[in-house]
Amino acid sequence: MKNTNARIAVALGLSLIGAARVRAQEPVRLPTTAPSEQGVSDEDIRLLRKDLRSLKKQTIAANLELTETEAQNFWPIYDRYAADLAAALDKKYALLKSYHDNYYSMTDTQAVAYIKGRAEVEADVARLRLKYLPIFAKVISGKSTAVFFQLDWRLGTILDLQMASEMPLIEQ
Repeated sequence: MKNTNARIAVALGLSLIGAARVRAQEPVRLPTTAPSEQGVSDEDIRLLRKDLRSLKKQTIAANLELTETEAQNFWPIYDRYAADLAAALDKKYALLKSYHDNYYSMTDTQAVAYIKGRAEVEADVARLRLKYLPIFAKVISGKSTAVFFQLDWRLGTILDLQMASEMPLIEQ
């Protein structure tokens, strides 16, 4: 567990190193660089997401202490959860692609729809976690279930922070 915490801290620290230092009373400005005209293919995104899911599973396996019996029961449920989570996140990635594609011509209506769509995805993910909580708790201890969801949240947050650092704010 300590290795994961260290890795997460290092990744988070590295992502913050480039942040500008701000003195008191100065307004904080987030990156507003427009997205590049060069797009990323759907196949590239599909492969990247597949790699990230694999790395996530490896990280969870390395940090979740399960008996052999628990592992036999846990991993099939995890695979269903991961597939359901990927399906829920498909909408998020579609929204991000649309955001990128329409960045220069985004209307007020599109901007509001984007924010509403992102909030709906977050709500869907929260409902999915709550759905799987008792399912995982039936096959592993309550503490192990909590650790699993902590890892899931942390890894998701790191990915969200990375994506946010590369997506400019909507032009006003």
